[in-house]
Amino acid sequence: MRSLLLTLLLSSAVPLFAESRTWKSADGASSFSGEYVSHDDKQVTIRREDGKVFTVAYTKLHPDDKTWVAAQPENAGGKAGAETEAAPDPKAIFDTLCFGDSIDTVKKKLKESKAVETTLDDTYLGRTGINGVYHTRQKIGGLHCELFFDWTAMDTLNEVMLQTQGQTADVYPTQLKDTWTQLVELMGALHGKPVQAGSYPGVKQVKDDMFLPTHLWKLQSGGSALLGVSMQQGAYLVVVRFTTEKVQPTALP
Repeated sequence: MRSLLLTLLLSSAVPLFAESRTWKSADGASSFSGEYVSHDDKQVTIRREDGKVFTVAYTKLHPDDKTWVAAQPENAGGKAGAETEAAPDPKAIFDTLCFGDSIDTVKKKLKESKAVETTLDDTYLGRTGINGVYHTRQKIGGLHCELFFDWTAMDTLNEVMLQTQGQTADVYPTQLKDTWTQLVELMGALHGKPVQAGSYPGVKQVKDDMFLPTHLWKLQSGGSALLGVSMQQGAYLVVVRFTTEKVQPTALP
């Protein structure tokens, strides 16, 4: 399963392209294969391998499947009977974005993306750039993630960061932790087992202008992905950083 959403969501919120996957019952005792078609706030529509399309209530799905569905656009699989899209680039780091993409390519991919969106028109984007302009279409743990970019001297993509908007300390152990938890699960579904995994940091561990990573993945593209928490001007955020750097595991606090 690869795409980022979180594809975020979430890489690619998150695969965002139609493909068969294994679904489990709420208690994990049974499973079946099928292709995701769409979802709403009560149920998910799935196409079985024999072509039959049916809906399943969230209450009957395993928690892992509900997390996966939450990262998908509501109509990623198209209408019943429609052709599935081509498999995504295995080197994609988030949605269809790849390290080395030019600025123009990144803008084109963002505009065509099913995982992220912006409310600004092209004229405004030409004046402001794209940092902080796009966010995930679907909320992750109740929060959208905004996208920020870094470029090489040759104007090719060097880094992508997903981060929530700053939150107050009182929601750090609740809503922000929910977003962190769902992103951990989503990243695991997209990029496999992390090479390093830690627990959710206590609020007193996070200092201003500090990124405190808890998880590290080695990417197929050759780079790394780090997930953790940060503080900016007294506000708390959950951050996922995709970088061309080959980050090595370190001692966790």
